[in-house]
Amino acid sequence: MSDSAIHITLQQQHPIPLAVQLDCRAGELLALVGPSGSGKTTILRAIAGLYQARQGHIVCQGEIWQNSQLFLPTHQRHVGLVFQHYALFPHMTVLDNIQQALSDMPKLQRTTEAMELLQKVHLQGLEKRYPNTLSGGQQQRVAVARALARRPKVLLLDEPFSAVDQVTRRKLHRELLALRQSLSMPMILVTHDLEESSLLADRMALLYKGEILQIGTPEFVAAHPETATVARLMDQQNLFTAQVLAHDAQAQKTFLRWRGMELEAAFQPQFPVKQKVCWMIQSAHVLLHRRDRPSRGDRENPLHGQIIEYLESSGQANLQVRIDRELNLCIAVNVPLHVARRNRLGLHEQIGISLLAEGIHLMPYQPLRRDNP
Repeated sequence: MSDSAIHITLQQQHPIPLAVQLDCRAGELLALVGPSGSGKTTILRAIAGLYQARQGHIVCQGEIWQNSQLFLPTHQRHVGLVFQHYALFPHMTVLDNIQQALSDMPKLQRTTEAMELLQKVHLQGLEKRYPNTLSGGQQQRVAVARALARRPKVLLLDEPFSAVDQVTRRKLHRELLALRQSLSMPMILVTHDLEESSLLADRMALLYKGEILQIGTPEFVAAHPETATVARLMDQQNLFTAQVLAHDAQAQKTFLRWRGMELEAAFQPQFPVKQKVCWMIQSAHVLLHRRDRPSRGDRENPLHGQIIEYLESSGQANLQVRIDRELNLCIAVNVPLHVARRNRLGLHEQIGISLLAEGIHLMPYQPLRRDNP
């Protein structure tokens, strides 16, 4: 890890439990994701110098901000902080809001620098406006420009898009993706939105009760959670328990017993035979059987059931398929809307599905509600 990175270690039991070790490279966007109360904003405040953990070690681009002997106050840290509710000065114009963050520059240079930042966030022409005359998205862009005006060594974003509507949020996402190409600093985003972290972040750190459970790309953490707790926090709906029956190294398969059925999974020999495990499968690895033409994949862990929930959203059909009526065992399936309509899917329809072995991911055993091997 280069000196252009930020390294964060925070440890304490009270008043807010923290067990955190993070790093973020220059030009990288790291998302802190987790439920309310998991410690995301506390970590951001600790980086900014607004909160002092009992034990902490923070080094940003080679500069020590906190250790056992030192705690730099906020004004001595080069931090750009973008809040959820903008925190703009209402009595100042857009230009003055940005210039306020450039107070160490000569006045003429401040104006030039502020105008360049306004252009960077696509707000040129609005410099004489006041915050209350701007839309939520425009106010958020002013907040970003003001944060960048501090020439920060790290950019901290505290749920910056949660106060705007969905259309504006998507536009701001695109603008941040474009803007970050020109930023050569670590960027840390706090969000509770898994879709947002997947779109924006290079890596995500999943937090729960002040502890980092897993770090990785959003796609890897979603597909390969280390525990059932991580799978739940990543909103994986198809989460069950089973027992390992056997491993076949030659066929690269692991066999499971689940509800009296035998399942084929990808080869995962680290789980001993006869051991109970948790397993999950993403809906992308659940294959819908076509009614007009069967496919070879239909033979891989085939199941049949009834659609008990059918919702259409954003070009997708989201199904809950009940496999076991008595135990109310359901599999979540998402298919493109045109596929659902071509196959005449709807509530109460009987359908066939297959669980692709390559998508069955095993985890250490944890008791799960309403499912026993």
